[in-house]
Amino acid sequence: MPAPVLPRLTQARAPLTHAVEIVNELGEREQVQIPAERPLTIYVDKRELVTLMTLGAQPELLVLGYLRNQRLVESVLDIESITVDWEVHAAAVRTRHGIARIEERTASKVVTTGCGQGSVFGGLMDEVDRIKLPEARLTQGQLYGIVNAIRLKETTYKSSGSVHGCALFQGEELLVFVEDVGRHNAIDTIAGWMWMNPETPASDNAASDALAVPMSGADKVFYTTGRLTSEMVIKSAQMGVPIVVSRSGMTQMGHAVAQQLGLCAIGRATNRRFVCFSGTHRLVLQPELAQPPVVPPAQVLNPH
Repeated sequence: MPAPVLPRLTQARAPLTHAVEIVNELGEREQVQIPAERPLTIYVDKRELVTLMTLGAQPELLVLGYLRNQRLVESVLDIESITVDWEVHAAAVRTRHGIARIEERTASKVVTTGCGQGSVFGGLMDEVDRIKLPEARLTQGQLYGIVNAIRLKETTYKSSGSVHGCALFQGEELLVFVEDVGRHNAIDTIAGWMWMNPETPASDNAASDALAVPMSGADKVFYTTGRLTSEMVIKSAQMGVPIVVSRSGMTQMGHAVAQQLGLCAIGRATNRRFVCFSGTHRLVLQPELAQPPVVPPAQVLNPH
């Protein structure tokens, strides 16, 4: 039996920023960079599915993660190839065996609160009860390490603003960082990245089997610059990630879903401040770390 293979992906690239001329408050003209925003229409086996508005940084992973988080495909091995062509703003997905009942499964759509008007297909909301998150813990010290790593990261946001960033951590180690015009796009891209980076096999003999085992989210932490909505919470849980961190806040439905799932949701995480909205049993508090370090008074030299 031939070994399973990951899908073939193009490496389509497009400029992430665009120069425009502006007039500032002093009446001065200057050029500034703003983020790109472009449509990407996804076709699955030649059938038009949806059009996403995206920055365009890693479009193939975005498409793969979108299909994963919408539960339209069950495994990365269901996809044969994804071809992105920016000249026609299209992504052509070829599956190995088609998608069963695709018309029925995509008939109901819920417009979410995501920037750029994200959407999820209605059946996705019905699957929350089936998700079982693994046990995981995060220490307050690790949380501070995550926040600091994001602070030091060179980003499109720092150069042009107006984008959201999402990241996946293992402990304090940054595994992948993605920016897009909508946080829902960024988390989908990370979901696609996880599928394209399956678990490392324990031995060479297990190499082919490993492709069928997606990267585990059990020991991972998801970070976002945007607010924690129900969509973000559900997608994190679908990826098997039990801890999410945001520098922003949380919505009522996002909180309700997180409580239902037992997911640890930490918001307003900046510097040494944060609030844990749910799943406090997963957070190992170290309140002594919240205090700023004591700086000894400067010594005054005796001139005599």
